[in-house]
Amino acid sequence: MGTPSFYDLLLPILSRAFETQKDVLTRCAEKMADVIQKDHLVYVFGAGHAGIIAEEMCYRAGGLVPVVPIFAPGLTVNTRPATLETELERISGYAPLILQASRVTKDDLLIVHSNSGRNTVAIEMAEEARKMGTFVIALTSKAHSNSVTSRHPKGYKLMDVADVVIDNCGIPGDAIVEVEGVDARVASTSTVVGAALMNALIAETAAVLQSRGVEPPVFRSANIDNSAESNQRWMDHYGSRLLYL
Repeated sequence: MGTPSFYDLLLPILSRAFETQKDVLTRCAEKMADVIQKDHLVYVFGAGHAGIIAEEMCYRAGGLVPVVPIFAPGLTVNTRPATLETELERISGYAPLILQASRVTKDDLLIVHSNSGRNTVAIEMAEEARKMGTFVIALTSKAHSNSVTSRHPKGYKLMDVADVVIDNCGIPGDAIVEVEGVDARVASTSTVVGAALMNALIAETAAVLQSRGVEPPVFRSANIDNSAESNQRWMDHYGSRLLYL
């Protein structure tokens, strides 16, 4: 059949994302380090599969402790029926409630992930957070976003309302593999590339903190010996502010 492999098609996108977004990641790492150094928090939001990036960044080996995922009711992949999540992320007015319940403040930082950048909740999360003075990083596909219309009441897209935009360099539609006889591409890139970019951001932020003489608050794997004491020290420090604990 001659179907190209996902690996072969993914690598150029992954490479392009790292090559073109290097300076943007550096800027974001400096800002994240500022926030963490001042003892504030980094929040991460995405609706549906975009929320997998929030899961990837929190409470895991090698992750930064003060990263807080926002899992809003109805906007996670375990919503049933799954089609309800698709409808809910298009509703205007939900984002301010989510931000308030999550206790995001102007001193924190918010990362919003939306591959298409067109759905209302993700856009309003960024929009409302910036109104409060919170620094907002958008993770999105510029190509996809530019190829579709906005579902926001004012026609905004996520990349229009963020302080900084990280482009995952994905193609419109996200999926990249064309199978002979199938009229839709399969196998998407946004989660793989997004997770790689965010882990690079975590690593760069830790390096920036260390260069400033600040110990990076890093989770050690719970499956290595003598990790519990170190992890508990950080959890005691951040205490009830980590809403996922």
